[in-house]
Parts: sequence; structure tokens; C-alpha cells
Amino acid sequence: MTTHEKKVLVIGHKNPDTDSICSAIAYAFLKEKVTGKKHVPRCCGEINAETAYVLDRFGVPVPDYIEYVGTQVKDIDIREMPGVDRSMSLKRAWMKMRESHVVTLCITDSEGHLDGLITISDIAKTAMEMADSSILSTAATPYENIIDTLDANLIVGDITGKCCTKGKVLIAAANPDLMENYIEEGDLVILGNRYESQLCAIEMGASCLVVCEGAKVSLTIKKLAEEHHCIIIQTKHDAFTVARLINLSMPIGYFMTAENLITFRTDDFIDSIREVMAKRRNRDFPILDHKGIYRGTISRRNLMEMRRKQVILVDHNEPGQAVDGVEEADILEIIDHHRIGGMYTFQPVYFRNEPLGCTATIIYMLFKEQQVEIPKQIAGLLSAAILSDTLAFHSPTCTFLDKSAAEDLFKIAELDREELTTAMFTAGTHLTERTPEEIFYQDYKKFKIGEITMGVGQINAMNADGLKGIEERLKPYMLNAIKKGDVRMLFFMMTDISTESSRVIYVGDGAGEVMQEAFAVKVADNVCEIPRLVSRKKQLIPGISAALQK
Repeated sequence: MTTHEKKVLVIGHKNPDTDSICSAIAYAFLKEKVTGKKHVPRCCGEINAETAYVLDRFGVPVPDYIEYVGTQVKDIDIREMPGVDRSMSLKRAWMKMRESHVVTLCITDSEGHLDGLITISDIAKTAMEMADSSILSTAATPYENIIDTLDANLIVGDITGKCCTKGKVLIAAANPDLMENYIEEGDLVILGNRYESQLCAIEMGASCLVVCEGAKVSLTIKKLAEEHHCIIIQTKHDAFTVARLINLSMPIGYFMTAENLITFRTDDFIDSIREVMAKRRNRDFPILDHKGIYRGTISRRNLMEMRRKQVILVDHNEPGQAVDGVEEADILEIIDHHRIGGMYTFQPVYFRNEPLGCTATIIYMLFKEQQVEIPKQIAGLLSAAILSDTLAFHSPTCTFLDKSAAEDLFKIAELDREELTTAMFTAGTHLTERTPEEIFYQDYKKFKIGEITMGVGQINAMNADGLKGIEERLKPYMLNAIKKGDVRMLFFMMTDISTESSRVIYVGDGAGEVMQEAFAVKVADNVCEIPRLVSRKKQLIPGISAALQK
């Protein structure tokens, strides 16, 4: 069976922001330090320009993308049964199956690609139905297989790489006069120690003699066989046993199933293969990796022993914001600073939720609680995350603990707060090369208030200059996007950190009336200006919620 290490995935929300990504990276580092178990950060969406700048600045690679966390073939025990060569004899295949307690062998080429399958029933069927005396040559049986199957010794001839490709198999039970009538060129002849019979078979053009019961072969016969290029094999078995065994020397490649094979890939999801397995009577199914190389087999029983992916969620706790397939995963922990959003788990979990401005602040506190030293690189990521989520401490969600954590992290990372803030937010508003769709979804979340589902995007800039041109590009896109019908309203906050205000684009049924009711502002042409509005979580959504309830 495969013995791969079970790793824990640490994942932020969809449309990840800097806090989501940096917190996942930092918490994976902390958990691995504390537990000794492999923890890896993952992202379930494209990172935005601000986050890309932060990761690049601190020399941290972007976490690998993960789209779905449902159980895959690689998450279950794969029987690592090595592939066998198509030249293997039926006897050796049978013995290998018995030794390995399997009923299927996978036949592969020299590079590991799957050629075919042979099962224990295929071998049994071959033994029961074989009646063709020419089958050894038809199957191009290697002479090495014949010697191995008959526990024989090579007396005369060179069999390296040679196969039986002509003639039939027969037993020389008659006297030499009769033998001349049925021995043909290329035949394989099973006989005893009679000199006359051996001589006749060679002179009639036999390709191989199988001398039974360990009988001696004279020097004269050996020399004559060499002159006629006739192979002589000596075995301890009697003629009946040889005749019974010899068909088992045939190569499995001749009998294997090579067409319409049912195979699965290591990255296939269990949901997609379960139905296929249920409809087929196969005992075992070959598994190939992403390059098409054979890796082993699985059976239906393996599905009962599958292990769900283990995940830790950071910076969110709502199913709608989580990676796809999260309902099929084992959620071990949730670290968040948002409202409780109804995430379902299979078992009790560690849930750390605090009303702070940033998840990174909680991660910082966990480092301190676990008494793990924060590396300079991790400190840089966490400090950038706090600046991002608290809008450089301007957001109403920002607390004393956020500021205190950030100040300590600035010292560890040897950072200038003002310089990092300016560089980071400037990088986030360099959007000339991005499409309206990329801009809108770079920091986007869905919310459900009562029966109404809405989507809210946001972009932050240190001043109004960083927001120029965005409104003209986004408004047409949003007016078209709302027609898809997956949400009733769409909002996009363009936040000027210097003035602590936001210009909000709104589209959708009743969106303008909601904004007017919620914030008592003038609305026109799908845009409104809202002073002292910087937080999506603590200001925009609560305001909209209150207006809808009225």
C-alpha cells in the first residue's frame, strides 16, 4: 500500500486578500513547528496585485492553487503492485498472484505505461480451454519461459531473446518410422531417452527437443542438434507432466486484455469514479499518475477506507466563501475574525474567532501563546496583512490589539510602517493591465441577508489618484454582470484611505434605494459618495442589513 504522509491544508477564502493568504502561510508554518506534522498553505483563487507585491517583497512563493478539496484517488490506499512484463509466463503470473494475494496483474512497458491486464480467471480459462497444439508458437513463447516452467536445463543451443514461433507441440510416443509422418519443421518434440527418436526428430527439422525424466543425451545427438540449430532441453519431469505444464510457459501478453481498459488517475475525485466502479465487475482498477504512468490498483473496498482531506480554514467561516468541496473535507480548525456563518463540521473543531481587525493578529497571538519565535519573513507577511485589513489602522474594525501586534511585527521584520503602507497600497491600485472582471473580483465576497444574496467588491488606495479611471471601467461591467442572476445586488467600494471615505458603485434590483436608506446619501447614475465608510464588514453590510430589515 502507499505510505504517503497525510498533510493538512491551510486555506483562506475565495477571492483571497492579503490577510487570507499571509495568515494561511504563517499559520501553516506555526502548526508544523508545534505539531511536527506537514501543514501546507493553499489558495483557492487568484491573488490580487497587492498580495503579489507582499509575497514578492518578502521572498515567499505564491501558495499552490487548489480548486476542490473533495477526496481524490491519491487520498486512499493504493496497492502498489509493480507492473509486470508482457513476456512473463502464465505460471510465473499465477505464482505472483498467489504470493501477493491479488487477482489482477497490470502489464506495463519499459517506461511504466499500462499495456494491459491479466486476471486469475484469465489464467484459469486458458488452462481449461487450451486445445491447440500450435498455441506456443502462435503466442511467440520465449524459450526462457519454457525452461523456467519445466524446471529444465539447457543442453544445446543459444536461447537468448529467442521465441518459439513455428510449429506445434507433440509427444514422440511412436517408433521412428511413424514419427517421420507427423513431425514437421519447427515442431517442439517431447520425448524420452530413445536415441532413434531423438535422431529422427532432429533430422525432421524439429526446433526444440524436450528430453524428459532427466535422461542423458549422447554427444552424437548434441553435435547433430548443434549442426541443425535444434535446441535441446532436459527436464526431470515425465512426459505427462511436461505436456500438462508446457502451455503455462506462454507469455501473458498474448492473453492480456488491452482494449477498453477502465483506469483512473491519482487526481480523479472519488465522486466521479464511484459510479463507474459500481457498474463494472472488475475486482481491481489500475491507477495512473498525471503523466500516465502506472502506480498501482484500487478496489471497491478501498472506497470504504478513504481518508478525507484535512483542512484548516483561515479568515472565513462561511460555506459560500470556502473552497469548493469543503463539505467533503475534515475541517480541523477555523481561525477567523468575521461573523459566524454556519460552517458544518463532521466533528468538534478548534474554533478561534475574535472581534479584531485582522486574522493575522490572531495568528500573531497564537505564535506568542505557543512560544514560537516569529521569523523575520513571517513577521513581514503578518504586518502587511494587518495593514491591509485595517486600512493602515483607519478601519473601524481596527483594535488596540491589531495596532500592538503590528508594531511588534514591524520591529521583528525591521520595517518602516509608512514605507510599507505606501508601497503596498500603490501596488494594489496598479490596475491598468487588469480587466474589469479581474479588478472587481480581486477582493470580492458574497453575503446573504434574509432571502437576498449580494456581492461586494472593494479596492483601497492611499489617495484619490490611485482610484482614477476605475469607476468608468467597472460600471458597465457590473451592469452586465448582474444579469447573470446569481446575486440580486452588486456593490463595489472604492476606498480612499486618506479621507476615510468610499465611492460606491451599486447595481441590481433596489440597490439604489437600499444605499439611500442605509447611509442617507444622494444616489445617482449607480454611484454614491459615502463619507467615513471604509469597512465592508463593519459598516457597509450592517448598514445594508438594517435598511433591508426596515
